[in-house]
Amino acid sequence: MDKLQVDILGLSTSPHTNGAYALILYEVDGKRKLPIIIGGFEAQAIALKLENIKPPRPFTHDLFKTVADTFSLRVNEVLIDELHNETFYAKVICEMNGEAHEIDARPSDAIAIAVRFGAPIFVSEEIMNEAGIREEQQEEASEAAPGEEVAEPGVETGSVGASLADLQRMLEEAIGREDYEEAARLRDEIGRLKGSS
Repeated sequence: MDKLQVDILGLSTSPHTNGAYALILYEVDGKRKLPIIIGGFEAQAIALKLENIKPPRPFTHDLFKTVADTFSLRVNEVLIDELHNETFYAKVICEMNGEAHEIDARPSDAIAIAVRFGAPIFVSEEIMNEAGIREEQQEEASEAAPGEEVAEPGVETGSVGASLADLQRMLEEAIGREDYEEAARLRDEIGRLKGSS
């Protein structure tokens, strides 16, 4: 399986996501971004470590790091390797006493662990091809004048009768606005529409 190294671009939220955040990963040697919707607790755990803020009590991921360090368990890398029904799956690749182990994890937890260990994060080429968003799409969407309406009148996000072309255009607009939560939702809707045809 081919894998691509990614890094964390940032976390974003919007009022209509019910406390969820979009974790934005970017391809280190490429031009694609991968938004993954994660929960608020995991977003906070990642953000605190990225900002080098130490909480008054250890988070679960900090506890894992302490236990791992105590027993000489090393985290070599994190790999996001599966996508089923709009849900991403990851593995934490560890080593203990010279023996490698793959541990199943949610991507948000795996990434929270990776940032604590300084471990690299990878995404399979297949996942990036399926769910990644190219920068060219963002640049095309950004070419519209600020405030200019690009979508056809009457086409609303999530409308039942939206065509594949309409959804693709809305996806490009969401990327241009850097509304990655909406972009992830539209990407999933496009995937469902393609899967049903």
